[in-house]
Amino acid sequence: MLINDMHKDAARDIMEKLLIDKRKKEENEGDNYKYVIAISGESGAGKSELSHSLALQLKAQGIRVKILHTDNYYIVPPLLRNEWRRTHGLDTVGINEYDWNLINKNIQDFRENREAMMPCIDIIPEQVDKLITDFRKIQLLVIDGLYAINAEDVDMRVLIELTYHETKISQIARGKEPNNEYRTKVLEMEHRSVSSLRPLADLFVDQNYEVVEATEKQSSDV
Repeated sequence: MLINDMHKDAARDIMEKLLIDKRKKEENEGDNYKYVIAISGESGAGKSELSHSLALQLKAQGIRVKILHTDNYYIVPPLLRNEWRRTHGLDTVGINEYDWNLINKNIQDFRENREAMMPCIDIIPEQVDKLITDFRKIQLLVIDGLYAINAEDVDMRVLIELTYHETKISQIARGKEPNNEYRTKVLEMEHRSVSSLRPLADLFVDQNYEVVEATEKQSSDV
């Protein structure tokens, strides 16, 4: 991850809004309310950087935070995914590649203070391992990933508006995927899927990494 000041500043702005909303939920639901925020965006948009910046700032406020990376929840394992996509067609790229039943189950595990088994991709052998987490010790869950805001039972949804066209340099710098024509087609399909989630967002992080509320965004778009 390449965390810089723009991620930290956006995280601070999100945290201020989150803490206000969290206090309201606690007034209605009780002091032990378990809060969930989801952060979505396209490849290279800074989801992980923003999520970690937010988690660290919340930790500094005395809140115990865990990040759930939804890219660990692909139905098809990493080593088989490209072949699966090529065999079944690019139309398979998108929201339905995730195991939403398991994502939503793990969110409920968090809400209900349960010990949970979660998938965790080891990027060296590119295999899916299993992580056991005791959610009784966690007060706030940050969910990040391409389609994270599609998850159920989320208190605040954030969408980073940078597209894969605008993040090409950071994608190349990370070197996670080959930079070729097929990868570009995959990114375009992901772009369409992420864009379809815009109506779900409560907050937007715009191209300048400024945090804008959905109501303000709707007004400016009219």
